[in-house]
Amino acid sequence: MTEGLSYPLVRTVGLDGALVTFADKMDEAANRAALAFRAQVDSLALHGLIETSASLGSAYVRFDPQVVSHLEITSQLQQILNQQDWYSALLPQGRRLWRVPTVYGTDLAPQLEDAAHVAGLDPAEAVRRLNQTQVRVLTIGFAPGQPYLGPLGPEFNIPRLQELTTMVPEGALVLAISQFVLFSGPTPTGWRHVGQTAFRCFQPDKDQAFTLRPGDELQFTSVSRDELEAIRANNDDGLGGATCQEFA
Repeated sequence: MTEGLSYPLVRTVGLDGALVTFADKMDEAANRAALAFRAQVDSLALHGLIETSASLGSAYVRFDPQVVSHLEITSQLQQILNQQDWYSALLPQGRRLWRVPTVYGTDLAPQLEDAAHVAGLDPAEAVRRLNQTQVRVLTIGFAPGQPYLGPLGPEFNIPRLQELTTMVPEGALVLAISQFVLFSGPTPTGWRHVGQTAFRCFQPDKDQAFTLRPGDELQFTSVSRDELEAIRANNDDGLGGATCQEFA
């Protein structure tokens, strides 16, 4: 934690924002708190509220300063904070579990072996662990619909690359700092490209352009290259062969 600060912390942001921060770095409890707190604020429909969002360890509230003052909104947020221990709160309802077919390694995801080496694992063991791990959509950002996913095990707390990879394709699964990112479009990256999917996170032609929501969980299940190619040939829904079920 940053010296001298006590969390959770309520601060104003610009002319029309307030930020509730639960930690100065990402961990499971802080993310849980941010997601649960945001859902509670949304459910209350506070006077003057315009929109909310959640990041790795914070919840952001945008409001109309002509309707409600900074002092009033921060006071209301503090009252909500005082209602319970948000670090152990239940995650919001409506979350879904996605199982996404993924090719690990090969020329489709050529940095798997390097990631495994940095994590102190052989590639087969790295794939086994990644294949079995269920990760949460911690936040969506950087590009439309693009999720940051985690946390992965501590062995995958590996640094970013020293130099950028020139380009990875849409559906690339990349890894660093105990997290996955599932790319919503072609982009350069400093994260290691360890898996490849046919999953489309951003589909602007659909009513719900963002496929995933914060709090959803994903498991990237290992398939062969031939299986992925068959999925790509019949991917009209853009889900890349993924299955989806709501949590009870």
